[in-house]
Amino acid sequence: MWLTPLHRAVASRSEEAVRVLIRHSADVNARDKNWQTPLHVAAANKALRCAEVIIPLLSSVNVSDRGGRTALHHAALNGHTEMVSLLLAKGANINAFDKKDCRALHWAAYMGHLDVVCLLVSQGAEISCKDKRGYMPLHAAASNGQIAVVKHLLSLAVEIDEANAFGNTALHVACFNGQDAVVSELIDYGANVSQPNNKGFTPLHFAAASTHGALCLEFLVNSGADVNVQVYTDPKRYGADCTRYSIMCPLSNDSVLSAGFQIDTPDNLGRTCLHVAAAGGNVECVKLLLSSGADHNRRDKHGRTPLHYAAASQHFQCLETLVSCGTCINATDQWGRSAVHYAAASDLDRSDGVQAEREKEAALCLEFLLQHGAAPSLKDKQGYSAVHYAAAYGHRHCLKLLLDRDENQQDEMENSQTRSPLHLAAYHGHAQALEVLLEGHCEVDQGDEVGRTPLALAALRGHTDCALTLLNHGASPRSRDTTRGRTPIHLAVMNGHTSCVRLLLEDSDNADLVDTADSQGQTPLMLAVMGGHVDAVSLLLEREASVDLADHQGLTALHLGLLCGQEECVQSLLELEASVLQGDSKGRTAIHLAAARGHASWLSELLNIACSEPPIPPFRDNQGYTPLHWACYYGHEGCVEVLLEQRDFRHFDGNPFTPLHCAVVSDHETCANLLLEAMGSKIVTFKDSKGRTPLHAAAFAGHVDCVQLLLAHNASVDEVDQSGRTALIMAAEKGRVEVVGMYSKNVHAFNLHYASGMEECALLILGKLPDSALVATNAALQTPLHLAARSGMKQTVQELLSRGASVQVLDENGSPQGPRSPRDPSCPSSEGTTTENDSDSETF
Repeated sequence: MWLTPLHRAVASRSEEAVRVLIRHSADVNARDKNWQTPLHVAAANKALRCAEVIIPLLSSVNVSDRGGRTALHHAALNGHTEMVSLLLAKGANINAFDKKDCRALHWAAYMGHLDVVCLLVSQGAEISCKDKRGYMPLHAAASNGQIAVVKHLLSLAVEIDEANAFGNTALHVACFNGQDAVVSELIDYGANVSQPNNKGFTPLHFAAASTHGALCLEFLVNSGADVNVQVYTDPKRYGADCTRYSIMCPLSNDSVLSAGFQIDTPDNLGRTCLHVAAAGGNVECVKLLLSSGADHNRRDKHGRTPLHYAAASQHFQCLETLVSCGTCINATDQWGRSAVHYAAASDLDRSDGVQAEREKEAALCLEFLLQHGAAPSLKDKQGYSAVHYAAAYGHRHCLKLLLDRDENQQDEMENSQTRSPLHLAAYHGHAQALEVLLEGHCEVDQGDEVGRTPLALAALRGHTDCALTLLNHGASPRSRDTTRGRTPIHLAVMNGHTSCVRLLLEDSDNADLVDTADSQGQTPLMLAVMGGHVDAVSLLLEREASVDLADHQGLTALHLGLLCGQEECVQSLLELEASVLQGDSKGRTAIHLAAARGHASWLSELLNIACSEPPIPPFRDNQGYTPLHWACYYGHEGCVEVLLEQRDFRHFDGNPFTPLHCAVVSDHETCANLLLEAMGSKIVTFKDSKGRTPLHAAAFAGHVDCVQLLLAHNASVDEVDQSGRTALIMAAEKGRVEVVGMYSKNVHAFNLHYASGMEECALLILGKLPDSALVATNAALQTPLHLAARSGMKQTVQELLSRGASVQVLDENGSPQGPRSPRDPSCPSSEGTTTENDSDSETF
């Protein structure tokens, strides 16, 4: 507990020991495991004299512990009035709240310390304060049955119907906890007996749900609470499992029946009070309802009878009562499930000391149903029997009962199209259920619909105990699924289940499985690295997994680690000297991928490894791209800086579509600037295999900042590529208005052709042309008016005409340039009138 001698002395209320320890420099601010100081301990243990010694040595009495509680909280919680008075006198914050926003008044009210409550209120404590869940001190006192505190708070005119965050009033919480004296007091003070909470539940619902709420319910009914109120819940909240049914039954005794309640009134999901009573195990209520004419075969909207609910909740007496009155024992719901299915699938409390008892209760219910004619082999609509359900929920006793009833069941299930009980038990981690099933000598390596064996499912989910059970019964760790050819080891490492991996590799005969590949060529090491499962990676490397094996795409574990950003795994691989120069199917090394993904620190380390021994490798992939190309294309400035620190990357190598092309076409101005600073302005003149300069690339993509940068470094605007296009022409073709607007010179009339269909660019170009250029013709004798008319650019045509362009000029085909109606037979079709410059613009 990390308690100091001072903590111990204070806890024993030894003032003398405290003084001696302090004289010997004991730390009055020391904290224990729960961050409690000696003052906290003094407050909790009523060590008043010790507190008086300690407080003058403290800078504050409002220090909080791990739960956010101050010494005042502890004093109030334990009802130490004198300590509370001392702390308040020494400056304790009366409204300090802990991590749940509870104040000292909440704790005093909850514990029923009336004197402390009175003292706190008299000193200014806020009586309507709320914690994080909206509970006021009145809620706290009511929930714990502190009637004296409740009376005092009510006498202070606290709001009696104030709701908490869930809409519950003090009356709700008192009813739910069966605090009948508090309920009576609240009703006498005028509490609203029919106020609904956020989900529509009234205090009556809460009283009916409480195991001690009979008197509360009677008080409410006698006070006029509406017994026919219905709660409309969201159907999506309720699955096939009856045990999740949580609606409160507004009925438990004759007083309610006499109040006019319609006994078979359903809620919006078709559930009656008999369903609720059966689900809650209230056998007296069940008997009362049945004797009053309740329909025991009534179905809810999912086709479930009260018998389904009783079976799911393991309430033997309710089952017995319902069966004795003639309930159909093999009735199925809309999913084809009978009461036997629900009994086999009932939820268990798996806490220590409880599970075994609850499992016996489930088996008792199941045995009763089987003895009274329930069909154990009945299958639901998916083909699952009660054995499947018992296996999935790990009910060992239920499994034995069902298998003893019909020894042929297991053979039939293994030949069905559904997952076997063995698969379900393994998947859900029920080793004891597996033991029961394996006693029947079933096929331990049977595959499911995708070929996964029970061992594969246990490994996938990390159930080591199940995997061990299956291995002990001969399960093969070499089995493969039918989708990706993965073994149990692959499935275990995918989810980082290291203990399962260790178990599967324990046998020396299975040592080779460490490098077994799936249908994509991926080894367990690759999957572990991709998932970032460091422990699994370490284990596989200890078992001598090969670090340089490649999958069908040529990717190694190192490639995959860099692609997925798994730094610790990458470090482990490099420590085992994984190859940094091994290329994938496209020739990309780990260095390329580090540059492409922006891992600057890893890139630096990989380069140091690669360049540690001459000669220095070429660093080109199958398309001639270097790591510098990749870093520039994706805009990773840090990686560009790392690469430029290497002398071999200060000149362009490989693909003529240079790193500068890559940077500007992707609008990474900073990367482009780094290249220009390192290599000089000469690189703006470099051309790719189609004769295009970086300016062509920037203009094509419309990246203005990059265009400006290149122009500042004297990039030529007149340079043409192999198709005769300048950067301006490319910008016009793509409709890059901002780029076109940057050009005040070198604008020609025939540029209008390249702006075909991009009228904004055409108007911009036209605005830069002098009137004398309007009569200029291209090789096909076409004027700007020809080009604008042919492209259907109405505003451009109007602008040209307004500036005096002639409609009488003929091109080489004798066509006038004025616009004509498409119905005019003398107007040539746009098809077949292309000029030498009319080819579609290519993708850059």
